Amino acid sequence: MRITTYFRKFLHSSQSSGIILIVCVLISLLIANSSAGENFQQLLDTQIGTNVFHLNYPISIWINDGLMAIFFLLVGLEIKREIVEGELSTFKSASLPIVAALGGMIVPAMIYVFFNHGTEYANGWAIPMATDIAFSLAIISMLGKRVPISVKIFLAALAIVDDLGAIVVIALFYSEGLNMLYLGISGALVALMIIFNKMNKTQLIWYIVPGILLWYFMHHSGIHATIAGVLMAFTMPTNVSETEISPLETMEQKLHLPVNFLIMPVFALANTNIMFQPGMVDGLFTNFGYGIIFGLLFGKIIGINLFSWVFVKLGISTMPEGSSWSQMLGAGLLAGIGFTMSIFIALLSFKGKHELQEEAKFAILIASTICGLAGYSVLKYIGKKREKAELQRAD
Repeated sequence: MRITTYFRKFLHSSQSSGIILIVCVLISLLIANSSAGENFQQLLDTQIGTNVFHLNYPISIWINDGLMAIFFLLVGLEIKREIVEGELSTFKSASLPIVAALGGMIVPAMIYVFFNHGTEYANGWAIPMATDIAFSLAIISMLGKRVPISVKIFLAALAIVDDLGAIVVIALFYSEGLNMLYLGISGALVALMIIFNKMNKTQLIWYIVPGILLWYFMHHSGIHATIAGVLMAFTMPTNVSETEISPLETMEQKLHLPVNFLIMPVFALANTNIMFQPGMVDGLFTNFGYGIIFGLLFGKIIGINLFSWVFVKLGISTMPEGSSWSQMLGAGLLAGIGFTMSIFIALLSFKGKHELQEEAKFAILIASTICGLAGYSVLKYIGKKREKAELQRAD
């Protein structure tokens, strides 16, 4: 199986930072529900930047739209590398994460609509569609060799497609308006970087400067700015040589440490500060809570595995090499970690309705926790069984 050295390094560093990420989640929850919670929220709401270029935003926005664009850049680079010479280099292997992601978006939305159609909660139909790529990858990476690397690549690609789909949904259904001029400039910048690629421009500066501008115009266009990281990644030059280091590989190497040991922990600290309120638990046992929890927990598993099974049986797609359907079930559970993007959609769905926003955030937290623990347990159990079977065969 052709797995690149760079993806191995990425997963290794993700595994190492996974524990730090979970610790940051717990610290954030503790702070939010302590006497320091209000001060912490005020810190996240502190405006920094300049009004000259309309770049004066709260710290939380800089984290979610700025730092996370760098995270998406790194994951995009890894996915492109695997498309060029790795696990996703054939149509059958590359198509599976795409169709799985579609299933993982459609079925959860249908479950939510089933529970909430015609109610005041109806506008939140897209909440359970999203997969939190940072947390899902961190958890599956913590399992080490118990999970085939092909399954990890599958989940990473699925989460990328899922988040791109969520961004499209936000742009079409939740944006207050798109700035077509800025969208046009963004498209021109992507085209420019593609031209640089075709001209064999190998210095990173040819892509970093347009990439920063791309983030700026994408952010002001009304589309979530993190997509700029993915678009930039797919314009970076690479090659299939094992001796010649490409610009894509150079950027990968430079981003591994800051992304896994700085950006992701900061992201976790800033986005898990959920203050528990009286009545939140009761809200879980309403159609609103059922729509979110069942959508993320069951909708993701059913959608991802049903669509995958159909396309594999039709011969259009192939399973990740060395994987089983039980491992796909575990990956589907981890894809149910909606968290940040789901919370973001919830905030957009219920603007000005603080109580509904808090209920949604709590339901998302509970569903994501269940999915994370269940997915980790399932994959760990399957991995142990396989290790045991291999030892018995060796004897």
